[in-house]
Amino acid sequence: MNADSYIQSPAYASNFQLLDLYRTMLTIRRFEERCNHLYMHGRIPSTLHLYIGQEAVATGVCAHLRPDDYLFSTHRPHGHALAKGVAARAIMAELFAKSTGCCQGKGGSMHVGDVRVGMFPAVAIVGGNAPLAAGAALAAKRLTKDCVTVCFFGEGAANEGAVHEAMNMAALWDLPVVYVCENNLYAASTPVSAAFKIQDIAGRAAAYGLPGIMVDGNDVEAVYQVAGEAIARARRREGPTLIEAKTYRLCGHSRSDPRTYRTKEEESLWAARDPIPNLGDRLKQLGLATDEALAAVEQEVAELIDDAVRFAEDSPSPEPADALQHVFWTQEA
Repeated sequence: MNADSYIQSPAYASNFQLLDLYRTMLTIRRFEERCNHLYMHGRIPSTLHLYIGQEAVATGVCAHLRPDDYLFSTHRPHGHALAKGVAARAIMAELFAKSTGCCQGKGGSMHVGDVRVGMFPAVAIVGGNAPLAAGAALAAKRLTKDCVTVCFFGEGAANEGAVHEAMNMAALWDLPVVYVCENNLYAASTPVSAAFKIQDIAGRAAAYGLPGIMVDGNDVEAVYQVAGEAIARARRREGPTLIEAKTYRLCGHSRSDPRTYRTKEEESLWAARDPIPNLGDRLKQLGLATDEALAAVEQEVAELIDDAVRFAEDSPSPEPADALQHVFWTQEA
């Protein structure tokens, strides 16, 4: 489907919220760009799966979450982590494999998280986080807590059996969970048209007996509205929702991806729909921000990320003995 055929939703966020949404998206974007720069200069080990272009989804959804709400992410987790409240310092230190990282340097890029703010370490197995999210939601329901679980996954994961089973169980038991499918049109290099006969993944929700909602994932206001309704529904214990946010990653699947499977024309089309400058223009049109005000936000974000990099650089590396910590085993009888 051509990006121009996606339906744009009207504005729903308040004026105050719009600037906060802009700040969060810009933080994610600049964090990812700095990570890319550091990786290319050999400062970050392993690979990276960047979130550039998809910031509106994490931002619009997580704006409704409390620290005691649960979030389960994927192999592309930095944006989710920042939007959920994981400290930039802790994420950057984790990417540097330092002991001050959010997972003490043991998880790296694909496993960032901090349970203190409700984000479980990300799950890199495609679709593997869906049943875990159902389990967390079941625990909350059994404990009569009013917290909500959100599970992000890509359209590639939508064809995994674990995702089908988890959503079916969540619907059957009316679990307080919201499943968010970030459809960026490519599962690695496989186009969505080669993996799905249907046009909208949200349509599968009917088979599970739960609401399925499609939203323009590059419109942060639309995502904010749809996610707010779904999260409120879950918090009222009215059951789960499947949200399909149609978006686009402006970078490759990972740092080793040359992006030869898509055209420059397609990339240019989606670059014009970049959610960050588009919201910046809207803020100015509404008289909610000036160029100077947006520049001040830019400076604020730059200082935050500079601080995170300095913290990561100055942090100690794990000791060999640290590998024996947090290892669990059982002795057979």
